[in-house]
Amino acid sequence: QRYPRNVINNQKYNFFTFLPGVLFNQFKYFFNLYFLLLACSQFVVEMRLGALYTYWVPLGFVLAVTVIREAAEEIRCYMRDKEVNSQIYSKLTARGTVVGVVLYTGRELRSVMNTSNPRSKIGLFDLEVNCLTKILFGALVVVSLVMVALQHFAGRWYLQIIRFLLLFSNIIPISLRVNLDMGKIVYSWVIRRDSKIPGTVVRSSTIPEQLGRISYLLTDKTGTLTQNEMVFKRLHLGTVAYGLDSMDEVQSHIFSIYTQQAQEPPAVKGLSVATKVRRTMSSRVHEAVKAIALCHNVTPVYESNGVTDQAEAERHYEDSCRVYQASSPDEVALVQWTESVGLTLVGRDQSSVQLRSPGGHILNFTILQIFPFTYESKRMGIIVRDESTGEITFYMKGADVVMAGIVQYNDWLEEECGNMAREGLRVLVVAKKSLTEEQYQDFEARYVQAKLSVHDRSLKVATVIESLEMEMELLCLTGVEDQLQTDVRPTLETLRNAGIKVWMLTGDKLETATCTAKNAHLVTRTQDIHIFRLVTNRGEAHLELNAFRRKHDCALVISGDSLEVCLKYYEYEFMELACQCPAVVCCRCAPTQKAQIVRLLQERTGKLTCAVGDGGNDVSMIQEADCGVGVEGKEGKQASLAADFSITQFKHLGRLLMVHGRNSYKRSAALSQFVIHRSLCISTMQAVFSSVFYFASVPLYQGFLIIGYSTIYTMFPVFSLVLDKDVKSEVAMLYPELYKDLLKGRPLSYKTFLIWVLISIYQGSIIMYGALLLFESEFVHIVAISFTSLILTELLMVALTIQTWHWLMIVAELLSLSCYIASLVFLHEFIDVYFIATLSFLWKVTVITLVSCLPLYVLKYLRRRFSPPSYSKLTS
Repeated sequence: QRYPRNVINNQKYNFFTFLPGVLFNQFKYFFNLYFLLLACSQFVVEMRLGALYTYWVPLGFVLAVTVIREAAEEIRCYMRDKEVNSQIYSKLTARGTVVGVVLYTGRELRSVMNTSNPRSKIGLFDLEVNCLTKILFGALVVVSLVMVALQHFAGRWYLQIIRFLLLFSNIIPISLRVNLDMGKIVYSWVIRRDSKIPGTVVRSSTIPEQLGRISYLLTDKTGTLTQNEMVFKRLHLGTVAYGLDSMDEVQSHIFSIYTQQAQEPPAVKGLSVATKVRRTMSSRVHEAVKAIALCHNVTPVYESNGVTDQAEAERHYEDSCRVYQASSPDEVALVQWTESVGLTLVGRDQSSVQLRSPGGHILNFTILQIFPFTYESKRMGIIVRDESTGEITFYMKGADVVMAGIVQYNDWLEEECGNMAREGLRVLVVAKKSLTEEQYQDFEARYVQAKLSVHDRSLKVATVIESLEMEMELLCLTGVEDQLQTDVRPTLETLRNAGIKVWMLTGDKLETATCTAKNAHLVTRTQDIHIFRLVTNRGEAHLELNAFRRKHDCALVISGDSLEVCLKYYEYEFMELACQCPAVVCCRCAPTQKAQIVRLLQERTGKLTCAVGDGGNDVSMIQEADCGVGVEGKEGKQASLAADFSITQFKHLGRLLMVHGRNSYKRSAALSQFVIHRSLCISTMQAVFSSVFYFASVPLYQGFLIIGYSTIYTMFPVFSLVLDKDVKSEVAMLYPELYKDLLKGRPLSYKTFLIWVLISIYQGSIIMYGALLLFESEFVHIVAISFTSLILTELLMVALTIQTWHWLMIVAELLSLSCYIASLVFLHEFIDVYFIATLSFLWKVTVITLVSCLPLYVLKYLRRRFSPPSYSKLTS
């Protein structure tokens, strides 16, 4: 094949790499590898402690769940890619003669070259749990060594160490991984089913907990925060301003001018002052609208609409067939507005422009010169000749910073530009200058001469143009707004109150980015903005960084070029200053630069990042971030297909983080610590049992009891913790400060882990010593008393941990208890069935269970009473 296939592929694996890839990703976790070695050790006769199935069945189940989940995700990903790849794009419109078309496909597309291969993301929560299991493994080794040391390393002590390592292997729970993985599936299902954020898709179900700990949100601008739909909002003439509600007045002024011209009466003496004022106002409005309708780079294109064919539509300037084409949506918005007030752009080629007046009369203008907009000049100009009068006019529009020095002196330009910019409008200043035929001929001669010069051509051309750009007549200011997506402002405010810093990374120009940042309230009204000057070398970067260092609580706006220079020479200093800013705006950012900023934030701060975007140029940043969110927008589905989570509107991000992210993290933290507690309890009992019976490496519970304990007897109540929540979702949205608490990582920390370890040691010891104290004659009674107390303790501890009861939790508790009571009939080889029916058994179990659980219930009550958590004030 000569050209790359024009397909997208967001899959992590292919048919051959799937199984090896999934298994590798599982066994690079410490505890999965540990359980594999543990299960393999049971093939050695000297090390065998029980039936092989007690080790291999749980491991096989854990791996099966993981493989099925990954396979489901890969198949879904394949189907989505297939759907996009099967779409056909064939629309190509152009005016004039097409010599050739260059098309790039597949890997050679610029957007594809800017992206990296999809990777498997591992959540911070999973890494923390992995770290805790390493601590538990250390404890396991210590306990085993202590047991052998107390035997004075007698006989084949090294085999004894291995047997103890196997005996106490429950210290590290194999069910932890599978519980967390199934929890992630539940969270993903809950997110998909949430009616408040319809259309949300979880593409990577391995990292929902990440959503609960985001410190930096990096967002694209166009199509993500804004709708990429420009709307003309304001026309300001100095003495009068027209907003959306008064555009009909502009229309009537235009109509009056053209009806006057059509039926111009002979000069009448004694016209009233009001009529004269009205006429001068109308002519001022007309001049402004005409300037806007002529000074641009927009081309009207006619397409057939099924009724009228293209040639006919072009000949008759058919309104229903006309589409405006331009490189900038701002320009299209301006031309669409002049059409709405009565002056329509109907035709344009390289040398002429045609406008249509309200009466349907065609006005012809010849384009004599055009000076296109550049990033440096920040303005564009055009010289036209009106064919009906022969008048030559030079029109110009541009940014207020450059136009202020070009137009005649006035006292309102600066103030009104500031007012409109504060409203988040993109402001353009429009001016004109009338030229005589001689003036134009003189200019043209100098202009042609300058264009032919060999040395310093661009400088000489600019100098000649600047000779015209003096004392121009200020006509008006225009205000265009790039409409924000719905509820962007409240969403950004919610994120800010949640302690999340928002950075806007955009390919747009500086003025546009700054306008949107103000309009979206990314920068609050009270905050200053520091616009980082364009720097090209080390010295300039050093001076500018020093100037920025002196500012406090100030938002930063920087261009991609300056950013590159700063990162080259002063990476550490720049990132340190930028991270202190309440908001950062990077404009003229290349896609690879966006990914670089994400990577630097991760390295420098160690905090979690979330990237949000809607286009192909955002894919690299989405893939680099700890959590990538794609918005399905007008720019296609490329970002949403490559992301971990896909949403239909930016405002859904608030609920995704504040409600689902928070719940996922808190639930997984509670679940993981409870599963560890469940395993440590039984391991403590084993340790007490072994130490009482002369440090024998004999299991306390055999065969089915040990498997049943962590499956049918306690699995459902413990897993039901994934349905728990501390506050209602409405409260979590109303008080985003609750999210801020999670950023410190308190739900799962060394402190909470230690508390659960102490609880486990206390309860395990109480149950085992209680059973040893209260049993009378037979060893089988110890097993019956201790195991029943252990099951009841676990069920009561789940009830103690739950904060908001769900009907499924009650079902899970009752189901587990019923399963245990029903299974006692079949467990006669481990438990004395007749002893269970006696009153002696019942009172002993009740006493032991109360001693193990009651103190914790009392402590929980006292803590709630005297040191309540922050959310409890909101729920009461």
